Amino acid sequence: MSVIVRESMDYDVVIVGAGPSGLASAIRIKQLDPDLSVLLLEKGSEVGAHILSGAILDPVGLNALLPDWKEMGAPIKTPVKSDSFVVLGPAGKMRIPNWPMPPLMSNHGNYIVSMANVCRWLAQVAEGLGVEIFSGMAASELVFDGDRVAGVVAGEFGRDPETGEPGPAYEPGMELRGKYVFLCEGVRGSLAKQVIAKYDLSKGKCPQKFGLGMKEIWEIDPEKHREGTVTHTMGWPLGGNAGGGSFIYHLENNQIAIGLVVHLNYENPYLYPYMEFQRFKHHPLVADLLKGGKRIAYGARAISEGGWQSIPKMVAPGVALLGCTAGLVNVPRIKGNHNAMLSGIAAAEAAVAAIKAGRSGDELADYEITVRTGAIGKDLKKVRNVKPLWSHYGLTASLLGGGLDMWLNTFGLTAFGTLRHKKSDAQHTGKAKDFKPIDYPKPDGVLSFDRLTNVAYSFTNHDEAQPAHLRLTDPTIPIRVNLPEYAEPAQRYCPAGVYEVISEEGKEPRFQINFQNCVHCKTCDIKDPSQNITWTTPQGGGGPNYPNM
Repeated sequence: MSVIVRESMDYDVVIVGAGPSGLASAIRIKQLDPDLSVLLLEKGSEVGAHILSGAILDPVGLNALLPDWKEMGAPIKTPVKSDSFVVLGPAGKMRIPNWPMPPLMSNHGNYIVSMANVCRWLAQVAEGLGVEIFSGMAASELVFDGDRVAGVVAGEFGRDPETGEPGPAYEPGMELRGKYVFLCEGVRGSLAKQVIAKYDLSKGKCPQKFGLGMKEIWEIDPEKHREGTVTHTMGWPLGGNAGGGSFIYHLENNQIAIGLVVHLNYENPYLYPYMEFQRFKHHPLVADLLKGGKRIAYGARAISEGGWQSIPKMVAPGVALLGCTAGLVNVPRIKGNHNAMLSGIAAAEAAVAAIKAGRSGDELADYEITVRTGAIGKDLKKVRNVKPLWSHYGLTASLLGGGLDMWLNTFGLTAFGTLRHKKSDAQHTGKAKDFKPIDYPKPDGVLSFDRLTNVAYSFTNHDEAQPAHLRLTDPTIPIRVNLPEYAEPAQRYCPAGVYEVISEEGKEPRFQINFQNCVHCKTCDIKDPSQNITWTTPQGGGGPNYPNM
């Protein structure tokens, strides 16, 4: 194999990922010292193209970063006006009163937003301050200088789709080096995964837990639209098969965001999260709302759910993990964007202080301390037992025990100490012989849709002349192990129809990867029971192109 020679460029800070944490860190660095050079890399075709979130934004992070964001014209226009929690049965519903809810669960003062559009706006602010943003530039490798992370390789194109070796039109990309590298890749980042393993950053921590969030945007009948209305549901259709819940947010312009989150620690390998989402829309509560409307966008992504006890060590020599890469989501609140921004601010302040002190490439210990002892740590510690209670004892225990614990935490107390997550989501997957297949209704094409039709509404595109970015450690495992033992759940847990088992008469079944469909949710990297699939970055610009998610 020939040695690849690459040009290099040096910066003070290199940031991978233009989500809320990456953009907040870039802006804060420039606010503190306009002379520092900051490079922000985004693998999507543009900033916001790969951003998918519910989303209700707690503005605490934005207030700290840009206190005058309203005057600056931020695309944040819809305050929450009505907030309800509902437990669903197959045909009925029961509303949970708001009064027994812990104060932290209130959405008063929060906003319904498109985080994709918020990030597009933050990118404009960052560029106005002198941040260099390179879109369509996937960071595919880490660059090391001794034991420290010194940069990343980005912009590599043209590897042969069959061999993976450089092809005739190969472009080697560049080494983009920084005194510090911030990894803001979102959930299960491919570079962060390597850093966590190399430096053993999860030692002594609980396994990280995840959910799969699927979302559609609908344009509905104006007579049914109630701008600022927020509804969260639990119970049906998941019931005892899986934890999770739904959200319905009324945006501007007669649009709603509707979605379902399925906790990925479910046991039944026949569970089909995407079809659970489609079935959910046929509940009378939802069907009546959607009748006469039209779906205009679809997407999916994994969500970190481990909380306080699953946060890895966030720093290693030369590198820091920010936002969802570190797992800073508050699960019961279904919010992580505020903590992502706060982590970006904290990382920026630590890096600027280090550079001014003449340091480079060490561990940013001050960042770690700020996250764990400051607003982020306080936010996550209050809710640390809700997810473990749900995982171990079910929805009712989580509602009652978790609610009690959140109330006690308001006064600095707890009923349970800190409960632990015991197994990864992959390890929770049960054997097919112990479960029965689930009979899902066929999508009707009006309220519910087949997977491939819906993926078209994510506007996903990948150049087919590249190696598949979804890599099997052992290509025989899907048919030899996963199919007989687990009914190969990749056919079902993927919300984009990437994985298929092809059965033809007279032939052995074969496993097919349709990587062109991938919406970069990374569920396969998380849930595969054999941990045989590794998600890596495709060539820059590939993936979904979310317009308003």
